[in-house]
Amino acid sequence: MENQQRTSLNFETFEWKIENFSKQNIMNLQSKKFQIQGCKWRIHLCSIKKDVNHFSLSLMVADSLPPYGWSRNTYFKLALINQIDGNKSVVKETQQKFNGGYRSWGSRFLNLNDFLDFKQGYLVNNTCIIEAHICVSDVAFIPTPTNGSRSGKQEIESSDESETHSSTEEVQGSDLTLRDILDFEKLGEEEKTYVPLLEEVCINHPSLIRSQNKKSDLFKVWAFISLGKVLHFLNTTKARDMNEDACNELCILWDELNKSSGFDLAWLEPHVHSALGVKAQLERTLAVKTLQNSVVAMEIKMKRLRGELAATEAEFEVARKALIEARKGSTEMDFNAVLGYAMFR
Repeated sequence: MENQQRTSLNFETFEWKIENFSKQNIMNLQSKKFQIQGCKWRIHLCSIKKDVNHFSLSLMVADSLPPYGWSRNTYFKLALINQIDGNKSVVKETQQKFNGGYRSWGSRFLNLNDFLDFKQGYLVNNTCIIEAHICVSDVAFIPTPTNGSRSGKQEIESSDESETHSSTEEVQGSDLTLRDILDFEKLGEEEKTYVPLLEEVCINHPSLIRSQNKKSDLFKVWAFISLGKVLHFLNTTKARDMNEDACNELCILWDELNKSSGFDLAWLEPHVHSALGVKAQLERTLAVKTLQNSVVAMEIKMKRLRGELAATEAEFEVARKALIEARKGSTEMDFNAVLGYAMFR
């Protein structure tokens, strides 16, 4: 029966070839929108930062759909193609129910150093190839299908069975996802807006999930929502808005999260400190701008005075020459002498 259900699933494939990889913006790299079975998708390369040592991908819903009240059952594979040995292609396979509060699924694929080493076959001639095999179905979830293959090419298989994860395997050890430990449907409307940010950082920092695995459900919700508030603040607050009130708000959120959540937040601390330092930087920038405006004003005044001086010098020269001409042929007169009159005798 299970094989019959798998056979009924119709997978379609999208290939994302990333050329000139080293020149791409690896902090925010995603594929163009593509449509499969009436739904729009994107593949997103999770940000590669200094503190990230693995290559991770996620599949995202790209439709402009209402935030809540819709859902779709999806079976899919994400594959990082090995261009030297196809048997070493890394495949992550799962089945997920996407909805308004859960619009993306991601996983780590391999160590970043292995990916960047062209001899390994994943990044060849500065190009990597990623494939998405997707089936949207009304059929109830079954064990993850494995018959999704590339059109015109051999079926993609991982060289190690541990590289291909079913939805059951993903809830074990380091493959836990945020959805496995939090019930998104029980979150409030505002809290649901934190979910995409939390999912991204959990992919890059899986210790966040492991640290909460044995905590109570109530504590998990509090911890992740507290983290979500900090992430949301950093992700939505502009530098120009980091006034004293904003700094105080961030300090309160960070102190509460850092002291009580149990997370290892060494990766986030520099970003928080950087944000808190923005106020001082803004003040310095404002002082510099004020001085700059003063210097510009004085420079304009100096140019005006130089112009006036030049005009005065020109007038002076004309007057001086006129004086010289006027003096020619003139005799000096004693203006204090009495005019008198002629005496005839």
